[in-house]
Amino acid sequence: MGSAVLGKAISAIRDWSISEASTTSGSQAAEVFGSLVFNDQVQQARLPKGVYQALRRTMTQGEALDVSAADAIAKAMKEWAVEHGATHYTHWFQPLTGITAEKHDSFLSPTGDGKAVAEFSGKELIRGEPDASSFPSGGMRSTFEARGYTAWDPTSPPWLLYSGGAVTLVIPTAFVSWTGEALDKKTPLLRSMEALSKQAVRVLKLFGSSAERVVTTCGPEQEYFLIDRYFFLARPDLINAGRTLFGAKPPKGQELEDQYFGAIPDRVMAFMSEVESELYKVGVPVKTRHNEVAPSQYEIAPVFENANVATDHQMMTMETMRRTAPKYGLACLMHEKPFAGVNGSGKHLNWSISDNEGHNLLSPGANPHDNMQFLVFCTAVVRAVNKWQGLLRAAIASAGNDHRLGANEAPPAIISIFLGDMLTDIFEQIEKGGARSTKHGGELDTGVLVLPKLPRDAGDRNRTSPFAFTGNKFEFRAVSSNQSIAYPNIALNIAVTESLDDIAGELEKAVKGGKSLDKAVAELLPKLIKENKRIIFNGNNYSKEWEKEAGKRGLLNLKNTVEALPQMISKEVIGLFEKYKVLNGREVHARCEIMVETYNKTVNVEGQLMVLMADRYILPAAFEYQKQVAQSVSAVKSAGGKSVEGRKTLDAFTKLTDEFKRRTDKLRHALGHEGASSEKHAKHFRDVVVPAMASLRDAGDELELMIPHESWPLPTYREMLFIK
Repeated sequence: MGSAVLGKAISAIRDWSISEASTTSGSQAAEVFGSLVFNDQVQQARLPKGVYQALRRTMTQGEALDVSAADAIAKAMKEWAVEHGATHYTHWFQPLTGITAEKHDSFLSPTGDGKAVAEFSGKELIRGEPDASSFPSGGMRSTFEARGYTAWDPTSPPWLLYSGGAVTLVIPTAFVSWTGEALDKKTPLLRSMEALSKQAVRVLKLFGSSAERVVTTCGPEQEYFLIDRYFFLARPDLINAGRTLFGAKPPKGQELEDQYFGAIPDRVMAFMSEVESELYKVGVPVKTRHNEVAPSQYEIAPVFENANVATDHQMMTMETMRRTAPKYGLACLMHEKPFAGVNGSGKHLNWSISDNEGHNLLSPGANPHDNMQFLVFCTAVVRAVNKWQGLLRAAIASAGNDHRLGANEAPPAIISIFLGDMLTDIFEQIEKGGARSTKHGGELDTGVLVLPKLPRDAGDRNRTSPFAFTGNKFEFRAVSSNQSIAYPNIALNIAVTESLDDIAGELEKAVKGGKSLDKAVAELLPKLIKENKRIIFNGNNYSKEWEKEAGKRGLLNLKNTVEALPQMISKEVIGLFEKYKVLNGREVHARCEIMVETYNKTVNVEGQLMVLMADRYILPAAFEYQKQVAQSVSAVKSAGGKSVEGRKTLDAFTKLTDEFKRRTDKLRHALGHEGASSEKHAKHFRDVVVPAMASLRDAGDELELMIPHESWPLPTYREMLFIK
């Protein structure tokens, strides 16, 4: 089978031509950008002035829309969509499954004369009612309690989906239960953004700002793998688990470091170009594409947007990539660790905060030493990450990320902050009493006359840090490639909200007591820096020395999902969510329960797949090769010869095959764990099933290296990663 699949993959690559690509030129990209979005330009052109202004107030101030305005918006939206060929609309939402959901309804309504007309009311725009019974609710809803509501999110613009020859108007929505509890990721994200805005504005007012709102902004970098679709379809583990459960290390991996930023293969470039073209049309501002570190690994990244819109756009990006890949004979893999032995994939969440006047509150300016407002906001983030490190760790916990975090490729499970040399020096000087830092960027002389002198940043970058300051934003690098960025955003927002609330309260009290703002800040910052500086680390986060040092500092080292998730439901974290009305205790517990269940189900599926592949793929191949070697040894003996090496090979292979069968049976037995709570199941999976899977894989990978290629039933790493 292996040779047949390899032949098909090679033929597909040989027969593919660049003419199959759907590309967009630079001028076309500018013209088509947002062409399938019901954006501000379309709204101004199609809505009555009063209705447009009412919609803007709803978007910027949260003012409720009256029925007549909603009807006018719905009518204009429907007419615009129908002009583009749309026949259906859908309330698109993000349930607690980790992916998106949609139920399509037709615009057509029958008339009394046997015909139909296209209709769409304000009521249909604002509220939908999908069945909520089959989505995970973590115990908030019973199966027989089916009612759930989708609520239009006017801050994220509707767009048109072209798929399978159909055109659908997609309306981003929140999803809540009949009881009003959040069953999705958008609702708490919007709540957390409101909470942060309120506290940030308090701080800004102290500095004399006239800003009325603050928004969190982000730009997530998405890493992914592309392999030939023939290989993907021949691997049950990739189809059902998203990662390879067996696979021997190839002779060449990423050790030559020749993949990163290398030339992009034609077929991959064609895929990237079409993805970008489709995303431009729906208003996703993708900007960067390049080869990543591992063979067949790539990255796509957008520019910064409002965090709510960016979260929607990130989900749209992943869906577009998965949908586009088969057109080019490819499969897009977004698992955190699809291939052992090479780098896994992350989703670096670049996060910042800006006011409604366009100021980035995490931009240090030319002289961060003197930028008091920046130092206050930056210190608030440092305090937040230190105090709520457990919440941030839990926000990125998953069975997939367990394979990546702590490997020598990604940040460790220990949360820390990289500030860079100059900013760290400034913080140290403030703690000591306010002396000025002497560190500056200056210019970088390349030593080549024809090259210009380059402006040098005041500090180097640190790619090993899980949470790094990178000039005017923080990069949360521990986020996993396959997850929604909603919950990491929520965790960051609410943690920083609490810090800003505390700082605002301290400064307001001091100013009210007669101190100048300068004096109040000068007294508060050294105290905060001293209390939270343990979280700052600019060194190599991959090193064993840092793990020991972090332990001495009292930082959490939650190495896996089972250890991390209890942080979500601590008394302090629940109190945090409830204080700022982002989630109530029941909603927090529900999310933790869903994440535990998802971990259990993920590991169980992978374990069952390993047993299936062992029984139906690897063992039959092993027994067949064992028979061939035995027949060879017997034939030599019958001819009067001695096959000493043949006998050794047969004995060693028989021993390995028997051991592989024993380990398969051991895993099969371990998967039979029943009758325990979800938490006890999770501990069993972590402590018994996962080690049994690793042990079985070791034996299976050893068999792969002994069985002839034409007899091995699965595409190998050396094929999947290097045949492009």
